Amino acid sequence: MGVRKGVAGLIAAVAMASGGAVAVQAQNEPAQKAAPAKPALSRDILHVQAILDQLGFPPGPLDGREGQGLTAALKGFQITRQIPVTGKTDARTLQALHQHRAIRPTRIVRLTPEMLAGPFVRPWPRDPQAQAKLKTMGYRSALEKLAEMFHTTPQVLIELNSPDTRLAPGVPVEVPNAIPASRDYPADIKPEWRRTLTDLNVNAVQPKANRIIVDKSDKVLRVFDAKGMLAAQFNVTTGSKRDPLPIGSWKVNGVATNPDFHYNPKLFWDVSDKKPDALLPPGPNSPVGVVWIDLSKEHYGIHGTPEPHLIGRSESHGCIRLTNWDAARLALMVSPGTPVIFQE
Repeated sequence: MGVRKGVAGLIAAVAMASGGAVAVQAQNEPAQKAAPAKPALSRDILHVQAILDQLGFPPGPLDGREGQGLTAALKGFQITRQIPVTGKTDARTLQALHQHRAIRPTRIVRLTPEMLAGPFVRPWPRDPQAQAKLKTMGYRSALEKLAEMFHTTPQVLIELNSPDTRLAPGVPVEVPNAIPASRDYPADIKPEWRRTLTDLNVNAVQPKANRIIVDKSDKVLRVFDAKGMLAAQFNVTTGSKRDPLPIGSWKVNGVATNPDFHYNPKLFWDVSDKKPDALLPPGPNSPVGVVWIDLSKEHYGIHGTPEPHLIGRSESHGCIRLTNWDAARLALMVSPGTPVIFQE
């Protein structure tokens, strides 16, 4: 049974946010190369994605389309509900999702000055030495910032809204429902990290990770609690043929939030060793995104990415990449000493 047909039959009773929404102008986003045509956004699929995201089994960017990220997320959800693991929205899965139908697929939000605040970096320098001169590896536009805030892509925000709106305070826009249930973050969190968590709509209530398993074949990171139960799952990018995932048992050394990034050409096989080192400033468009979870394997970590749409679809230089919002969520789950297992 397809996602669209099944969800329409069981959870279409949830009111869709509509009417009164105004659009995001495409010209607010930096010019990009034309991409191959995609299937039309399905609000039924978006509804499933929003539920999974809220329950800790995010499919990657909430885009209203089927794909490997959604399939993996459904499998994780099915494991926790002890129903056949199909990766599809079959009858039993839809019945389980139906229990969370109050989680709406989209929300209407009014833009605030804080949501639209920069600084934004345009034009974007490609050379690491030029990037090192920036004050921040910040977003390139308000539209890019809003996309990460609501766990989606700029294109989806454009698709959800009409084509005649400029981004301005007070303007209502329709966004995927990534609004967290709580922003009551621990009191000892640094103000800068608190702002990042708020900007990424990360729920303050997260399970405690007793063990993490990164599965190379499934391209997922699974979080298990103290009872050995699957508590959360994230889609990841795990190395490449040149820099394969280091199979074995490791542990978390610590978590660096909004980190600088030491660009060392000697660690990258596709960069000339004659290139100079560079210290890149923090920011969501840093090569490691908004957080670095350091591992006991030297030079390896779990981190965010400036390209969330490529998670699970590209290769890395050996480390584990997540979307910025998922990496930030994971950072709230782990602590120094948390076991991390890399497996085939």
